[in-house]
Amino acid sequence: MFNELPFETELREFLAQRNARFIDQTRGFYDADFALMLSDGARFALEVKEKRQPYTVQAWPTATPEPHMFILDDLTVRKCLGFAPRAGVAVKDVVGQRFVFFSVIDLALMPRVRVNRRIERNKPDLKGKWIIDLRNGKSAATLDDLLGHLQNYLGNLHSILYEIHPCYGDFWGESVGEGGITRRPDHWTQDVRNSRR
Repeated sequence: MFNELPFETELREFLAQRNARFIDQTRGFYDADFALMLSDGARFALEVKEKRQPYTVQAWPTATPEPHMFILDDLTVRKCLGFAPRAGVAVKDVVGQRFVFFSVIDLALMPRVRVNRRIERNKPDLKGKWIIDLRNGKSAATLDDLLGHLQNYLGNLHSILYEIHPCYGDFWGESVGEGGITRRPDHWTQDVRNSRR
């Protein structure tokens, strides 16, 4: 059976059991929920989120089927961008009984619908939300598998950032076509001649 613990608690206990080096920042507002200490001395900023019940689809402008729908704070994504490229979001989908990992690069490039949700706290305000498709992340049955996706992302990070030339990612809700004029060596020669004097 899928663990019903709050995701922050579950991940904290999991990391401690694995003797992973991490900093729990879940009580703060300006840091990611967890800082995972990497072997090269760098940190990975991980935000953790949960889907605990189905959404009322009619309230949100999206074509994503509800089982794959997730609503993410715009602020969460902006926070991840501040720690890029070693950052991401882990989602615990209690309804779908899965975990999903999104790297900050996935978040930047994948399709999404952005909306402002009205809130009334001390005064009327708006809160930015993203409606995303969980199929655009890396699905995992266990937390070990989830961390495996994170490690795989880190292992491929240099290639993702510097070596892959086509559009990165194969995302639901997006069809990448072709466009422009085919580039040939004489184009680069002309570009260099015109831009470097």
